[in-house]
Amino acid sequence: MSPVQVLSNGLRVVALPDSSSPVVAVSVLYDVGFRSEPEGRSGFAHLFEHMMFQGSKRVPKGEFDRLVLGNGGVENGMTTPDYTAYYEVLPSTAIDLALFLEADRMHSLVLDQENLDNQRAVVQEEIRLNVLNRPYGKFPWIQLPELMFDTYPNAHDGYGSFEDLDAADLADIKRFFRRFYTPANAVLSLCGDVDPEETFRMAERHFGGIGGGRRPRRPSFAEPIADGVRRGEVTDPFAPAPALALGYRVPDPIRDLGGVLALDIFGTVLTDGVASRLERRLVQRDGLVTAVDAWIGESPGWGGPFEMRDPTRFQISTHYPRLQDGDQIVRAIDEEVERAIGTLSQEEVDRSVTKTVATHTRKMDHVLNRALLAAGLVLLHGDLGLLEEIPRRYERLNAEEIAATAGEWIRQDRRSDLRLLPGGDA
Repeated sequence: MSPVQVLSNGLRVVALPDSSSPVVAVSVLYDVGFRSEPEGRSGFAHLFEHMMFQGSKRVPKGEFDRLVLGNGGVENGMTTPDYTAYYEVLPSTAIDLALFLEADRMHSLVLDQENLDNQRAVVQEEIRLNVLNRPYGKFPWIQLPELMFDTYPNAHDGYGSFEDLDAADLADIKRFFRRFYTPANAVLSLCGDVDPEETFRMAERHFGGIGGGRRPRRPSFAEPIADGVRRGEVTDPFAPAPALALGYRVPDPIRDLGGVLALDIFGTVLTDGVASRLERRLVQRDGLVTAVDAWIGESPGWGGPFEMRDPTRFQISTHYPRLQDGDQIVRAIDEEVERAIGTLSQEEVDRSVTKTVATHTRKMDHVLNRALLAAGLVLLHGDLGLLEEIPRRYERLNAEEIAATAGEWIRQDRRSDLRLLPGGDA
């Protein structure tokens, strides 16, 4: 039996058995994220994530949490540029409950003015705490895309402005729900102590009767890569020290995943560990910075090369103590990037691949991470087979192709250079 089944209403269902412990992770990914929200409604996708926890016709407000927690589980949600995810981890005896809860809110979410008003206030308070009143709250994940990209879907702040959040009304919310929160626009993934055949039967029982029409057409968010260096400067009154982020466009992760994985390894060569090139140059030798990191995608802590469609970015980010050292740090990064492209050794690549694959494998030991990645691969790539192929895709990379890919994409003449200055008005 295939691990992916499609119900008659278009819902894609993934079942991944793992009997190592009596738990199961259940995730539902909807193909809507920051990039899909309309202009003038920034933060809308994230606001709607909050609305999904406000009760349905059969599960009143607060009962979703109570039922999950009361059965020994945990639950949450998250919004990314390209999808919104909801998930639970519970004892495997509670699979039926989790499927009922997810299906019920997909089918009959309560959308009223009271819920909209209170969740808008919650989101705005979250922005105050996590973004506006926190050191480096926007840097670089919000501010670098604003410099790198030209179109609203790619450049705007997905957390949203207070003005846009205040402008959202109940009619907007209902249209958003009808368009995007349908079975055809979602992937349901279960990983853990499950029987696939029984899982598909339960999914059919709970979700099969939900209508909603065809999957909405997703526009292309691609935009051309502009020649020339882009420079930007922001101030942060809460930051104790300056910081900089250098951004570079990368290939389309869907069409050229191999190129993106090559750049992922290149970033590891540059910044991962005490033996990495930028760590040795900037921290150990020159003493210019306190920390340096490189990654692909929105943030270093989540899906990396597998979390986004085109366009996305490779970025190098660093914090440093002396404001006057900014230009010297950029020159040193340029020199080390060029040196790495010209002298990259297979030994460095092998070491970085081993570290990357080991980290990925440890992460996949957790049923939740595996369920979320599986759902994301089906949603974005249409290919669950990548779940098992990822380590081998990394292991096939060699120094020559990584250097060639880095030389093509990590270019000084197409770089975005964002500086954060401490103090002043944000």
